[in-house]
Amino acid sequence: MRPRSLDEFAGQSHLLDPGKPLRRLVEGSTLHSMLLWGPPGTGKTTLARLVAGSAKAEFHALSAVLAGVKDIREVVERARVARAATGRPTVLFLDEVHRFNRSQQDTFLPFVEDGTLVFVGATTENPSFEVNGALLSRARIYVLKRLVAADLEVLIDRALADPERGLGAQSLAVEAAARALMAHAADGDARRAMNLLEVAADLATAGMITEAVATEVVAGGVRRFDKRGEQFYDQMSALHKSVRGSDADAALYWLCRMLDGGCDPLYVARRVLRMASEDIGNADPRGLALAVDAISTYDRLGSPEGELAIAQAVAYLAVAPKSNAVYLAYQAAQADAQGLGSLPVPLSIRNAPTRTMKELGHGEGYRYDHDQPEAHAAGQRYFPDEMEPRSYYNPVPRGLEIKIRDAMARRRGGGA
Repeated sequence: MRPRSLDEFAGQSHLLDPGKPLRRLVEGSTLHSMLLWGPPGTGKTTLARLVAGSAKAEFHALSAVLAGVKDIREVVERARVARAATGRPTVLFLDEVHRFNRSQQDTFLPFVEDGTLVFVGATTENPSFEVNGALLSRARIYVLKRLVAADLEVLIDRALADPERGLGAQSLAVEAAARALMAHAADGDARRAMNLLEVAADLATAGMITEAVATEVVAGGVRRFDKRGEQFYDQMSALHKSVRGSDADAALYWLCRMLDGGCDPLYVARRVLRMASEDIGNADPRGLALAVDAISTYDRLGSPEGELAIAQAVAYLAVAPKSNAVYLAYQAAQADAQGLGSLPVPLSIRNAPTRTMKELGHGEGYRYDHDQPEAHAAGQRYFPDEMEPRSYYNPVPRGLEIKIRDAMARRRGGGA
């Protein structure tokens, strides 16, 4: 059921509506190197074929999973022969280009540069991270979006009606609820939708794909989630930013999306631990303890019961008062520690366990804080003598840090 023309193509209106970039490219029968970036089953290979066909170009498709440098060189040789014999350009379509390492990607750069090949790459990963800069500079990036359920329902109906390439010869009908169920389960992937439809057709009785049949076919499906790819980091970013933004509902949604997709709950729990320290901090120190407890609870209970403790921590952190004061203070102190060199510890606060050390002045002038009023030796210096005292930690006026800020202000006012 691969589309044979733009009229049969579903979705990607931002690229294929009249006047849009790829529509103009196909209708103008022109070629340039490009990268098609989008989720699986959104039409990357089909678009490459349509672009090549519109320009009457030779088309060679390779998969970076299976192909190597030798295969590319063979395509280059065929391209040279075709160019000499017919003058026709050659499109090299490389599926999953992100699977090629940088050295392999460099192999076809000279042939793109001299016009021997028009390169069209397809990737599900962000080209900024997975494609080398030299290739990026020579190719335009087109971003494909996941298909919506309405697009997939159109494809399902088209496949049921087509007697040559689809299931039209079987005279099958489909209940509206069954169609909607399969479209939803396909999760934006046209290829998955066709696979579900094919299985449903095999299970159909009396010429009807019922909701019961569709339910049986889609059982056990999971949403799209790549534990090593960009979607993984995008969803983790969404979870973190939802917690930081105090939106407990959105945070729980992204947590469930990740768990539903197969993410290791302990990995998520460790990231939640980071959120507790970075974004809640001393505004509510209980958040850090609760995040630690969530990891301990999951260790004891396992899955699926342990995920509830992680959800409890996520919800608590989302509604807790927020402070990144410690995070900023740590970064500032780290910059000074790295940038000012190995400044010596002031003599007054050095360790003095031996007579010799005491004779050298170690610990001389130190005032034991617990012997001072309010357990604070006002004016005592703790920074290196060669360094001006700093004010790294500035508590925010939220949560427990309100009291911490007031206490620090009193001590600083006393000459600390």
